[in-house]
Amino acid sequence: MRLFLSIDLPDAVASALVDVQDRLRDADGLRFVDPGRAHVTLKFLGDASEGRVPAIEAAVERAIDDAGVGPFEATIGGLGVFPNEEYISVVWAGIEEGADEMTRLHEAIERETTAVGFDAEPHDFTPHVTIARMDDARGKDLVRRVVREGGPTLETFRVEEIRLKESVLASDGPEYSTVARFGL
Repeated sequence: MRLFLSIDLPDAVASALVDVQDRLRDADGLRFVDPGRAHVTLKFLGDASEGRVPAIEAAVERAIDDAGVGPFEATIGGLGVFPNEEYISVVWAGIEEGADEMTRLHEAIERETTAVGFDAEPHDFTPHVTIARMDDARGKDLVRRVVREGGPTLETFRVEEIRLKESVLASDGPEYSTVARFGL
């Protein structure tokens, strides 16, 4: 199983991402993420056997308790890229309101999942929603211009749970299914 922990977006917020993607439609080399699959990844766990799921669930429960984060409001806004504007591999919309809570959850999840044998993240956590991946640099100038112009503030949504998701790679993009839910 290829697993990750996420905060999923409500349909109304996910559909608002289409407006942001439309600003980038003319950028060659971009592959857009299906807004219906949009989410904030708190931790990518990678490949794990089904037998490890109970340990993951227990780790996430401990992490939520440790983080002390209850349900909260989050707002998507602003645009950015990874790793940088010279070499763009991912275009994302940021989290404005709710970023501190997501960061606390990520840090607690990171501690608990590494304690049960998962690799630590190799980079700093930036709460974001991936909206596109750049396969080649043909559209880099347009992407940089749109990112510098900034993204609109989209709708605010309530975060009440974290999901353990399985990702199955398919020819038309990944398919996600929820393995477990964890209330805040």
